[in-house]
Amino acid sequence: MAETLSVSPLIVDILWSRGLTTVEDMDRFLSPGLRHLAAPSEVPGLTEAAEVLASGIREGRKLAIWGDYDVDGITATAVVLQFLSMRGIEAMHHLPNRMEEGYGMNVPGVERLAADGARMLLTVDCGISDMAPVARARELGMLVAVSDHHLPGDELPDAHALCNPRLAEGGPCDDLAGVGVAFMLVCALNRLLPGEPVDVRPLLDLVALGTVADVVRLTGQNRILVKNGLLLIKEAARPGMAALKVVSDYERTAELGAGQIGFNLAPRINAAGRMGDPGKALRLLLARTFDEAMPIAQELNAINMERRRQEQEIADEALAQAETMKDMAGLVLHSDHWHPGIIGIVASRVVERYYRPTLLLCSREEGGLLKGSGRSISEFDLHESLKAVSPLLAGFGGHKQAAGLSLLPENLDALRTQFNEFVISRLGPDPLTPTLKLDRELPFVQITNTLLQELELLQPFGLGNPEPVFASAPVTVAEYRLFGRENEHVKLVLADAETGARLSGKAWRMGKLFPRDTKGQAMRFAFTPKIDRYRGIPQIDLRIRDWLV
Repeated sequence: MAETLSVSPLIVDILWSRGLTTVEDMDRFLSPGLRHLAAPSEVPGLTEAAEVLASGIREGRKLAIWGDYDVDGITATAVVLQFLSMRGIEAMHHLPNRMEEGYGMNVPGVERLAADGARMLLTVDCGISDMAPVARARELGMLVAVSDHHLPGDELPDAHALCNPRLAEGGPCDDLAGVGVAFMLVCALNRLLPGEPVDVRPLLDLVALGTVADVVRLTGQNRILVKNGLLLIKEAARPGMAALKVVSDYERTAELGAGQIGFNLAPRINAAGRMGDPGKALRLLLARTFDEAMPIAQELNAINMERRRQEQEIADEALAQAETMKDMAGLVLHSDHWHPGIIGIVASRVVERYYRPTLLLCSREEGGLLKGSGRSISEFDLHESLKAVSPLLAGFGGHKQAAGLSLLPENLDALRTQFNEFVISRLGPDPLTPTLKLDRELPFVQITNTLLQELELLQPFGLGNPEPVFASAPVTVAEYRLFGRENEHVKLVLADAETGARLSGKAWRMGKLFPRDTKGQAMRFAFTPKIDRYRGIPQIDLRIRDWLV
């Protein structure tokens, strides 16, 4: 199989262990061309949504797009707006202010769009739970098409068309992000509008950015979209993308992986919505020149720095609270003054530290409700748990691993109790520990530049397609030292006595965890091999993930 695919047997081993058992499946994974994309009609309701939009455009109705304030929603809005512009169609848009409007649609916003002349409404990355706003839009005479990817509830909005991969199970598009659904929708609409279809491939950089940021599975259709979109992000022909890379300390044409997108580019887009105005990020992505884009990118960079400062303050308080609740299987943390745009990030940090489902709540002016954001572990369905405690909630929505909620303050204690009881009913009373899945043992002598280049074929890495992690045979710690501002990182030189191979490695943020006095000691390591280009000299370096003494 390796010979047929022109790769090493190690690559076939990895693909086989991840469920790809034929040459055809492996070839499609290694070369995920756009020809492998599913037909847009595979998304439930998409054909009907495209037909509704095409009909409204032919009637001359003014279209408004309602997006979400996160990266997925902002990029989905940008995809539709740019596509319509390419087809010579003007459209309005609305991205809600997180602080003033909260998640999803709202009736006053719909009424403002109608007052401004909107006669047709398309939602992207939201709408599947917004019964009242959709009903109001119809009362005002709008054609309404909902495109979303969040889990639908028992009741669906009364739109003219509902387009959501989650409306049916088992399809090839189940894992699409909101921006992926929006892209499929414009692909279908492109064929229905009069005139020659336009080339929609230049939109794929937006699709990749939003898909990676939404932490959906990077397999199947998402792998195809992201792999091809990353090529466009490298080219950075979009002025806003070029400016975003520059303020993120990358070269304008640097080749970025999904991890770099998720940890560096996406947070700067997300910061706009988290701190108030997502419109700034939309203007950046649609900027026509680099000179127009750069000041916006710099402003977003400054906003992101402030977001990071507040995040650390909230994290310190949340982790201190969590420390007092270590007997709980599910954590519900609360403080009135926490920033509602940041609690989701902090919830992720609490989950990382304690490895248990976590809800963070803060106060929200509107209606006296508490607003919350939750994150989960792989073994636990967060959306299912919120559905179970829904009598306590004013509203909720989201996915298995991430969700949002709101509730009256007097229900907080009951939520804490019932959420914990539900977690215990699913996982048992004892908190789980995270596991690290190893691909195989890999001798140091086999780690070459050629192998690392082959491993790059497996990119992009993320949920559903993690970076390969290998185990070493027992090797000797030849050198050991701490580094970083607070000695939070560990640098090692590891020696294989049998072959004489020596490789350096780093254990990031593990300075307090790594055992001391290990120099000269034989240990086994779990690691991911990398090319370290620090100071411009490429060297093989190991990212240390775990160890056994």
